[in-house]
Amino acid sequence: MKTKHIPFFVLLICTVISFSFSTTNNDTTKPFVVVLDAGHGGHDSGNTGNGYKEKNIALNIVLEVGKILEKKENIKIIYTRKTDKFIDLHERGAIANRADADLFVSIHCNAHSSQAYGTETFVLGLHANQRNLEVAKKENEVIFLEENYEENYAGYDPNSPESFIGLTLMQEEYLDQSIMLAGLIQNNFTNKLKRKDRSVKQAGFIVLHQSYMPSVLVETGFLTNNSEGAYLNSNKGQKDMAGAIAEGVLTYQKNLDLATSHAKNPVITQEEIDKAIDTTEEKIYPGYTFKVQLAASGKRLNTKPENFKGLKDITRNKEGGLYKYYYGETSDYNKIELMKTFAKEKGYSSCYIVAFKDGKKMRVSEVLKTQKK
Repeated sequence: MKTKHIPFFVLLICTVISFSFSTTNNDTTKPFVVVLDAGHGGHDSGNTGNGYKEKNIALNIVLEVGKILEKKENIKIIYTRKTDKFIDLHERGAIANRADADLFVSIHCNAHSSQAYGTETFVLGLHANQRNLEVAKKENEVIFLEENYEENYAGYDPNSPESFIGLTLMQEEYLDQSIMLAGLIQNNFTNKLKRKDRSVKQAGFIVLHQSYMPSVLVETGFLTNNSEGAYLNSNKGQKDMAGAIAEGVLTYQKNLDLATSHAKNPVITQEEIDKAIDTTEEKIYPGYTFKVQLAASGKRLNTKPENFKGLKDITRNKEGGLYKYYYGETSDYNKIELMKTFAKEKGYSSCYIVAFKDGKKMRVSEVLKTQKK
C-alpha cells in the first residue's frame, strides 16, 4: 500500500473490473448492511470552523443518508450514533464488525488554517504526505477523550508506520472495494454537485482500521471556508451531500452484485500472515511475552487447531474457575499484532493482546511504555 493519491484511471479500472465478475449465488435473504458513522459527538464537537459544529453537521448528513437508503429494498442501516453522543473510535468499528456489515462509511467535515475548500474521501493506508497525516491526526486525536484509551489503543502511534502493521494487512484485502466506493462518492460530489475534487486518498484513520470490511471516511468540505462552511451548515447542503453519498453506496451495491464470491469476501491466508511476519521489522520487548487471548470458558478444550478455527500455537491456562485460551507467544509486539489480525479474520472478533512477565499478567500499555519509540 505505497500509493496514497489514487489516480482516476485506477478508480475506473476497479469499477470496470467489478462489472466483469461472474454472477454467483446472491443470497437475497441476507440484507446488504451499511454502517453509517457520524464523526465526533457528545463532548467531542469536532472542528468548529466559523462557529459551526462538525459533530452536528456530520450527524445530520448521516441521518439523511440513512433515510434515503432505508427506502431501498434489502438494505439494512446501522448507525454508530443517532444522537449527540460520544462513541469511542474502537467501538465504532466494533459495531460494524459485530453486524458483519458490508460497508462502513464515516462522515466528517474538514478544517484548515487557510480558505481551503473541496471534498476528499479516504481509504485506509499509510500517510502519503504531510497533509494526509495532519488530517488523520486531527481525526485520531479524539482517542485522548476516551477512558482507558491507553489499553484500547495500546501501541498505536498515528505518527508511526509500525502502528499500521496488521491493520493494513486486513484492510488490504478490501482495498479495491474501498477505492471503488470512495471513487463513486467523489465522482458524485464533483460531477453532480460541482464541488472541488480533492480526490481519493489514503491515510491512517483509527476509525477505519477498526473495521474489517470495505470502509471509507468522507470529508464533506471545510467548515473553515466561509462559503463552504455556510453551505455545509445549511439544510440544502446537507441534503445534497447525503444524496451524493447514498447514490455512491447504491451504485457500489449494484457493482458488487455482479462480483464473484471470492471478490466479495477476500480472506487472509496463513501464508500471507507468515510472509508478513517474516518481512516485518521486529519490535522486541525483552523479558515480556505477548499472547492473543481468544476466549475464556469453563470448559476444558483440547488445543488442537480444529477446535480453534484452524489456528495453531494455541495454549490453555486455568485462571480462577475459567480456562483461558491464547494464540501465539512472542516478545515481538509487531508479530503479535499480525497474529491478532489473523485471529480476527478467523472469527475471533473480540480477541485482544495480553502481556506477561515471569508468568504474571501485565497491562499492555504499561509494557509498551518500557521501550522508547
